[in-house]
Parts: sequence; structure tokens; C-alpha cells
Amino acid sequence: MSIKAIAVDPKNPAHFIEISPEKPTPGQYDLLVEVKAVSVNPVDTKVHAGLQKNGLQQPRILGWDASGVVVEVGSSVSGFKPGDEVWYAGDITRPGSNSTHQLIDSRITAHKPRTLNWAESAAMPLTALTAWEALFEHLNIQQADASKTLLIIGGAGGVGSLAIPLAALRSKVKVIATASRPESAAWCRERGADLVVDYHDLMIESEINGVGEAR
Repeated sequence: MSIKAIAVDPKNPAHFIEISPEKPTPGQYDLLVEVKAVSVNPVDTKVHAGLQKNGLQQPRILGWDASGVVVEVGSSVSGFKPGDEVWYAGDITRPGSNSTHQLIDSRITAHKPRTLNWAESAAMPLTALTAWEALFEHLNIQQADASKTLLIIGGAGGVGSLAIPLAALRSKVKVIATASRPESAAWCRERGADLVVDYHDLMIESEINGVGEAR
């Protein structure tokens, strides 16, 4: 099996190089995945910036979100078999997803939704996890009643695009999102926002307080 990856160049961390790492052997709970699609997140740029500042001894493969096909499974893996289509948010302590193949712990991996293609699946894990944890593990909006309001800044962004429908579907709160462009505002409404306000408007507070019906 020939493996190719894009990694941070240890000689010049501002740049990337193509490398050919050896085929990894799955650990007890690991899946070896043939990567079909990846996405770029803020964590990629932050880790890369840290490597540029602090340096590195070996090439570092970045990338967290990915979707792909299981090639091999570890001895204690359950629920997955070769040929399964999966998606995941990765592990910052391991080589990343910017590679043709990647080892990932099966316990932080899920079966890819059949309704999503490879690129769509790879775009969702970290943003979905961020939205879910913020809404239901930190804010506990599932316990709030209809008198409460949730304001989502940047409703058309990656996290906002998932936070809106999650809040709308799994809570009773009124969902307000900010957006500036007409197409962004329309997107937020389609996702389930009760109200969309332009964050360039200095009268946001009065606009929110003065609205009797969602728009």
C-alpha cells in the first residue's frame, strides 16, 4: 500500500511538503481509513502557527475532520468492518487527515450518513461537535423554556449553521442569529432561526426587543 501525505516541512515550517510515510498498523481499537475528503478548520491554522513559532523535528501531518472508507480494523474494534464509510473529527495527538490513509480510534468514529457525500461529511464533525457541546453541555438549552432567547453570532458560519437547527429542533428557546448579507440572512432563516439581525446595525438591541413576531 502506497501512502502519500502533505506535512509541515521541519526545515521551513511555513511551507508544506509531500511525504510517503510507512503504512501504519492499527492498534487495539484503531481503524485504518482510506481518506476520501478532509476540511480545514481554525485548529489547523493555530497548530501550524505554533509549529512555525516553536519549530519541529519531523514532518507534521495536519488535518482533523475527514471522511473515508475503513481498510483495516484493530483486534478489539466493534461496530466497524473493512468497507464501512466513516466520518470523524480526529485526534490532535496523532498524525492528521491530510493523507491518503489515517489511523483513527474507532471510539471517536461514526458511520457516515448516507445522505451526505464525502465533502459534506468531512465539513461537519468539528463544527457539529462545537455547536452541540456549547448548546447542550455548557448552556444546557434543552432545559430552558420558551421564555428564553439564544443569540447566535455569525449564524451563517460553520458552527452557527449547525447551532441554529440543533437549537431549533432540540429546545424551546427563541433562536436569534446575526448575519449581514441577504443570502446569509436567508440561509439562517432556512436553518430555523426565528429572527435574523444585521450585526452592522448599531440598533441590534432595540431591534431584538422590538420584534413581536419572528421574521
